[in-house]
Amino acid sequence: MKTRLFVAALAVTVAGSADAADLGARTYAKAPVALVYDWTGLYIGANAGVGVSQNLTTTNISSSFGGSPTSTLGGAGAIGGMQIGANWQAGNLVIGLETDIQGANLRDDRTCAFTCGFGFALQYDQKVDWFGTARGRIGLATGSVLSYFTGGFAYGNVRTTIAERFFAVPFGAAFSDTRTGWTVGSGVEASLGGNWSGKIEYLYLDLGSQDGGYRMPSGFGPHTYSSDIREHIFRVGANYRFDRKGPAAPEPLANWAGPYVGGNAGSAIALNPSSLPMASSGGVFESELFNLSPRGFIGGAQIGNNWQAGSLVLGLEADMQGSTQKDDTSCLQACVAPGSLFTADQRLQWFGTARGRVGYALGSSLFYATGGLAYGGVKTHVVETFGSGAFFDATFAHTQTGWTVGGGIETAFNPFGLLGRNWTAKTEYLYIDLGNVSDTYDYHGIAHTFSTHVQEHVFRTGLNYHFNSPVVAKY
Repeated sequence: MKTRLFVAALAVTVAGSADAADLGARTYAKAPVALVYDWTGLYIGANAGVGVSQNLTTTNISSSFGGSPTSTLGGAGAIGGMQIGANWQAGNLVIGLETDIQGANLRDDRTCAFTCGFGFALQYDQKVDWFGTARGRIGLATGSVLSYFTGGFAYGNVRTTIAERFFAVPFGAAFSDTRTGWTVGSGVEASLGGNWSGKIEYLYLDLGSQDGGYRMPSGFGPHTYSSDIREHIFRVGANYRFDRKGPAAPEPLANWAGPYVGGNAGSAIALNPSSLPMASSGGVFESELFNLSPRGFIGGAQIGNNWQAGSLVLGLEADMQGSTQKDDTSCLQACVAPGSLFTADQRLQWFGTARGRVGYALGSSLFYATGGLAYGGVKTHVVETFGSGAFFDATFAHTQTGWTVGGGIETAFNPFGLLGRNWTAKTEYLYIDLGNVSDTYDYHGIAHTFSTHVQEHVFRTGLNYHFNSPVVAKY
């Protein structure tokens, strides 16, 4: 899917830039004043967040066993680092350059894609432990809020170990290199007061394909390996800007109290650790360990209400989302027909949340954390064959409940004065955990169990219409 996964989120993020002066006429604690906010200048900062690997990997073992297992090597883990950059502003247009370096713990040492039991195994251990980027930024500034696209050069270190076993014969290989590629993403940055600003950002990294080959000691012939290195980065950060210009006085505080309704669009990726324990007719127990990684666009609607006391904002919000997420790329065991293969087509077609929000208002911006209940539907189509006669085909569907946590930035939204004074835009990240799904089926008299743990990472931008009329903020 590459960058198509986040086209919707990127497009709406730019449209969702804030118009702080217009919100001031409606909701500020005192009469609006002319504000000048200049993004020009150097800055330095730090960031932290989460990264998700989705590295489609194929190992060709046809010379030995007759197949090429394909699976997604995926690791989700913490990332953190520093950035430095410079902006130049002309009117509302902001152009900039930024570079960053990140430590990471994105590792998959769980995936085993070829029976992984009696006699045979194909075990992976892949890790991205650092990466960096050098990017351009182009954005639209409305007062103290900047919405931007970003893209450019990316690089990072990838280490992969493959361990195979053919009965008592172990073999394998290790690959390690610093890879280069490209990145694209988007974000929103808003003033925290003084020389400080805070941002929320998504980056997609394409570091190309790590390829290699190796031989079995017993001379079964060459094996080849290829892994597409793709990383999804969700992070928040703070920047200190040198030589900041205006405003001379603090920006008046906006009022966020009252009910609102809106819509949103963006993208979501799942990284669902899955397994297939299998008992054979001879009592031998084997287990495939793999990831299913549905990804696609999302869109939906939200409704909520806020209560405000000074800069503290508390709220409740519920949303419902449609989704195009799917993963039909995995093939395990030998992956030949007729022969031994297992394929799974997994889809996450809808989900929803009911969350609390707690935020801190600064001028016309609201920085918030959110969390609560999550629910959604997961459907998996499983096909398993062995030889020309043993065949299984079934679809399992479940409605799951779980939890979600995340955060975002919400700001005023009145582009060119077209929408009026009751609109805001938000950009947010959500992590959703819908728990474990398990189904046992009879495979020609043998019990097989398919299990998956449903986990999603959501990046979206939305618009809200607030029903509250112009009132003075309460302190």
